[in-house]
Amino acid sequence: MGLSQELDLPFVQEVIATHEVVRGAYPEVRTVVDIGGEDSKMIFLSPDRPPDIRMNGSCAGGTGAFIDQLAALLNCTPGDLNRLARQHTGVYPIASRCGVFAKTDVQNLLSRNVPVADISASVFHAVAIQCLNTLSRGYDIRPKLLLCGGVFAFLPELVNAFLRTLDLSADDLVTPDEPALLPAIGAAMVSRRHKALWSVSGLLEEMALKQARSQVRDNRLPPLFSTKKDRESWEQHRRQIPIPRTALSNYSGTSCFLGVDSGSTTTKIIALGTGNQVLFSWYRNNDGNPIQAVVQGLAALRDEIRIHHPHLAIARTAVTGYGEDLIRTAFGMDIGLVETIAHFEAAKHMDPEVSFILDIGGQDMKAILFIMVRFAVSNSMKPARPGADHLLKPLPILWVTGSTALPNWPWKRHLPVIWVPGAPCS
Repeated sequence: MGLSQELDLPFVQEVIATHEVVRGAYPEVRTVVDIGGEDSKMIFLSPDRPPDIRMNGSCAGGTGAFIDQLAALLNCTPGDLNRLARQHTGVYPIASRCGVFAKTDVQNLLSRNVPVADISASVFHAVAIQCLNTLSRGYDIRPKLLLCGGVFAFLPELVNAFLRTLDLSADDLVTPDEPALLPAIGAAMVSRRHKALWSVSGLLEEMALKQARSQVRDNRLPPLFSTKKDRESWEQHRRQIPIPRTALSNYSGTSCFLGVDSGSTTTKIIALGTGNQVLFSWYRNNDGNPIQAVVQGLAALRDEIRIHHPHLAIARTAVTGYGEDLIRTAFGMDIGLVETIAHFEAAKHMDPEVSFILDIGGQDMKAILFIMVRFAVSNSMKPARPGADHLLKPLPILWVTGSTALPNWPWKRHLPVIWVPGAPCS
């Protein structure tokens, strides 16, 4: 629309352009579904009333972008998804409204070793469900049905997913010669009603000039740093905590400790020496297969040990992250721990005065506020159960066990307390 206004060209909204084509060339069609890269449209046609036009452009759910995101997660192209979906034997529920939630569901399916062919078909099913639920409210999808847009044109398995969801057959479908070009054809049809203002060469020249002028903007945000010196000053003043590192060839110890963070989208592997110095680090995208990512990381560590420290032994192993249970089971890890606990252990080691941690991951965000508490307990207070005396030591958040009511401690009003009902404290 912006280019249309700048060049004084006639403008027609894409759904109207599509309707222009369907009305003239496919009068038997009663429902049109058009899925684009970032929006989806639906047109309900009836001979006795004006068309009812629906459009969803506020969310990636039910659009081509949704398919692109999940294809990238599976380390393949949308075309590969289409090829794989032909071989599916089952369909699984995937969140269809949000790409982030959908990725979480796909990661879960991968961790359960669900075939990628079934996941691919499930992605197309999710797109169909989201598009139909969002746009068809109050109307029945009546044949004949016309599916257009580049997504339908290049992903025929998505067409099949829509037909299965709607319980329709190929006989209920109208397939245009160029389903990806219907809005462009409609725009050309509308343009015939307006007087020609440009030759093709003149229009191209004017568009090039407009593009050159658009490179200069007056409404840009100010830069973070006005000069190189400003940035250098910022670099000097921001605090970075150095993490000691030692090359494997220079490490004098005979054992190390292995930590794995199996995240939702990436895998991180660390080998620490007995002095908590980093001996090895590895970071890679999961590419839709967290187990294979860990295999590759461990293989890289094995090769480094063979070359630089052949007699090094791994004393203990621990895993955290989204794939904690999967990786612990698959590789026989000694310990599995929650991400937030792993965050606290590392942060406390690096800076004993740490009070806040913010972690933005591939599928979630964690904000952890620590309030350190020290207090004395009278002799009448006993641990709620054997081994529970650690609850009375300094903790980032105060955990309390007891019967049904909190003791009337004076600091109770000022501290975040997690109350765990259990055995009496006295």
